[in-house]
Amino acid sequence: MAIVKPFSAIRPAASVAKQVAALPYDVYNRKEAYEVVSKNPLSFLAIDRAETQFDDFVSMYDKCVYEKARDLLHERINDGTFFVDPDQCYYIYEQTMNGRTQTGIVACCSIDDYTDGTILRHENTRAEKELDRIRHVDTCSAQTGPIFLAYRANDVIRTVVAKQKTTAPIYDFVSDDQIHHVVWKVSDHTDIQTLESAFASIPHTYIADGHHRAASAVHVGLERRKRVPNYTGKEQFNYFLSVLFPDDELLILPYNRVVKDLAGLTTEVFLSTLCKHFLVTAKPDAVVPSQKGHFGMFLNNQWYELELLPEFFSDDPIKGLDVSLLDDYILTPILKVGDLRTDKRIGFIGGIRGTKELERRCHEDMTVAFSMYPTSIQELFAVADHKQLMPPKSTWFEPKLRSGLFIHSIL
Repeated sequence: MAIVKPFSAIRPAASVAKQVAALPYDVYNRKEAYEVVSKNPLSFLAIDRAETQFDDFVSMYDKCVYEKARDLLHERINDGTFFVDPDQCYYIYEQTMNGRTQTGIVACCSIDDYTDGTILRHENTRAEKELDRIRHVDTCSAQTGPIFLAYRANDVIRTVVAKQKTTAPIYDFVSDDQIHHVVWKVSDHTDIQTLESAFASIPHTYIADGHHRAASAVHVGLERRKRVPNYTGKEQFNYFLSVLFPDDELLILPYNRVVKDLAGLTTEVFLSTLCKHFLVTAKPDAVVPSQKGHFGMFLNNQWYELELLPEFFSDDPIKGLDVSLLDDYILTPILKVGDLRTDKRIGFIGGIRGTKELERRCHEDMTVAFSMYPTSIQELFAVADHKQLMPPKSTWFEPKLRSGLFIHSIL
């Protein structure tokens, strides 16, 4: 049973929602974040990445950076940029990219659902990345970035969403990257009860994106329980900000790979070695795989299609993933790539950047690139259901959720 509850959001005034809404904090490096905030001081990146308010010599992990984030949040509440919505409610958040729409429910999920496995994960987290968000959430006493959750589509939820979409939205804007964002507030008491009951009938929800944000929010909640030994479970720190999407509306793009060298092999030896497991065909144009077990490869200004031979496929939920097949038959045994999380010889390119970015990297600082067939949402569910973890960088979801449209206070 999934606990998915309404909440009182801190959110921007409609007149500034477009300016405030920002891509997730972790898609930018420090220089890029600074440039965004310099052009648009109202961008939520100013709070999510408060090092943008300091000179470069100040560490982005300095205590004063987190305190600045807290102070900026309070300032923007006081000056009317943000306000506290007095209603305990859900919100419906619709995003449209290239004519395809996905619609999520903005709500709060239980940290107990995370710890007991009702909310399922498919990735490991890194302690140093968690620590940054732990300090941000704890200092601000607020969760500023929503966790992207998925659930198996439910007709009851779909009916309420369709009904709410006939009402006037509270936000409606097109962001600079041409994503159309529309938000409706669900304040009807009956609809709120219907949604809460519908989610309670769903056995599991799944973290699609935001594993570090989720782990950090849970960590802070558990620590605050220690400070409040007589906690009731109703305190806001027992919940974390989420947007939940039905599985049949989600798009996963490939997470492509680039490798710095051929591990000492000549091109000829490398290609002949690949032929032990793949049918290798030179192609005149960029290869975008159209089915499982097919890979594109760019090497020495030439594209190839790699088709895994049938006897090497696997029905195992992990070993059968295309990212695992690439790792098991090319990256590890031939190119000698080590731990995907730490090996400096490999890089990962989100599918939104296309094959031109793979070519550019091979011309600049890498030797070989691989275009991937995307992991499916059903593969993600299968891995999570088996309590297993995917290899790093297995999924790239688009469009990205915007931060700053909804903030959850944990005071």
